Amino acid sequence: MKKFPVSTWLLFIIPSIIGVFLFMTPIKTADGWKVPIAILANLLAGSVVSFISWFTIFIFLIAALGSVAYQFIPQKDPKKPTMFDGIFRVNWFWTITRVLGFIFGLMVVMDFGPSAIRNEGTGGLLMNPDDGLVTFLFTIFLFAGLLLPFLTEFGLLEFFGTMMVKIMRPLFKIPGRSSIDALASWIGDGTIGVLLTNRQYEEGNYTQKEASIIATSFSIVSITFCIVVIDAVDLGRYFIPFYGSVVLCGLVLAFIMPRIYPLSKKKNTYINGQEIDLEREKLPKGYNMFTHGLENALKTAERNRKFSKFFVDGFKNVLDMWFGVAPIVMAFGTIALMLAEFTGVFTFLGKPFEPILTVLGLPEASEAAQTMVVGFADMFLPTIIGAGIESDLTRFVIAGVSVSQLIYMSEVGGLILGTKIPLNFFELIIIFLLRTLISLPIIAGIGHLIF
Repeated sequence: MKKFPVSTWLLFIIPSIIGVFLFMTPIKTADGWKVPIAILANLLAGSVVSFISWFTIFIFLIAALGSVAYQFIPQKDPKKPTMFDGIFRVNWFWTITRVLGFIFGLMVVMDFGPSAIRNEGTGGLLMNPDDGLVTFLFTIFLFAGLLLPFLTEFGLLEFFGTMMVKIMRPLFKIPGRSSIDALASWIGDGTIGVLLTNRQYEEGNYTQKEASIIATSFSIVSITFCIVVIDAVDLGRYFIPFYGSVVLCGLVLAFIMPRIYPLSKKKNTYINGQEIDLEREKLPKGYNMFTHGLENALKTAERNRKFSKFFVDGFKNVLDMWFGVAPIVMAFGTIALMLAEFTGVFTFLGKPFEPILTVLGLPEASEAAQTMVVGFADMFLPTIIGAGIESDLTRFVIAGVSVSQLIYMSEVGGLILGTKIPLNFFELIIIFLLRTLISLPIIAGIGHLIF
């Protein structure tokens, strides 16, 4: 193994420890267990309540105007895109979506326009300055954008990635480095996982297929939110078997989903069009997994000695997420929540699940059927709707499936669409339905054992 100076070892060890602490170490707070990055975001969110809504509207306005303007401004050098090219030069579909995000946000803050958009269960839910998703995203994006490099730029991914490749590649068809990504998602928060996945995809570390698999298979809600979900259906005393069923279901889904449409059809090429190179995952002669992983980590740390670049790149990431992702979440999230709140679309779509729930032996199947699809709008909606169901078994299944579905437009789904991860709206619907159909018998089976 190549020898490295002490400074390189420290450059690998110290930032990596900081990254693990910030993104993957739960700390007990008054609101339950949270990772430090979420605590920081919550603290900042509490400090900016008085003006965060107007700041959000300002960002949405710049995103909309910039995207429209760049439709008519020719690009000077396509081979050397500027920072503003990366932020504002998007196609007309995303430009219109950003404009819609601005309009919806302005209607909520200024309190004008259709009540369906401003309602506290739709746009108002997303833009609530106290605990709305969109306003919270601005604080989590700030810290995640600036601090994610602690996890990604100093060798931690290379170290664990090399050692985990023989597990992650055959089981889930993804590189070993994604093990850190998956842990950050499961322990921390799904939004953190999507942001980390997108960052790795943009930097050429994941292929289209790998990024799509990771974003839709591992970006699950945090342990803390799982506690909130099971408490909401008055089954908090069953948290351990509940979370155990969610983990089991998540692993089964992570194994199956990459092998079926649409994830199986994704190209195994990097963002620059280059084909996947599995040779770089093989061990060279004279190395074992530990020594090879350690050398890869130290090489990465040695390349990233300029902390000024670390913060400049981090700030660019923040701007990209503020201008590119948040308006998309607002637009898609509001539309999905309006469909759930004011139409019978989800009730109608849930009808085919009624005989399935009956066959699985779940009481009150007709009442529970719509909860199987309404989660596509927001992960918490099934729990809210299902809370009034009398059967403990049925409420347990509703809660477990709602977490396992993973794709919901008010957060993870909207976030994926706002990133460069190559998944479209139709594909997310298919993934959501497949995850629902696969997880339902698993959670129901465990539920029957418990109740």
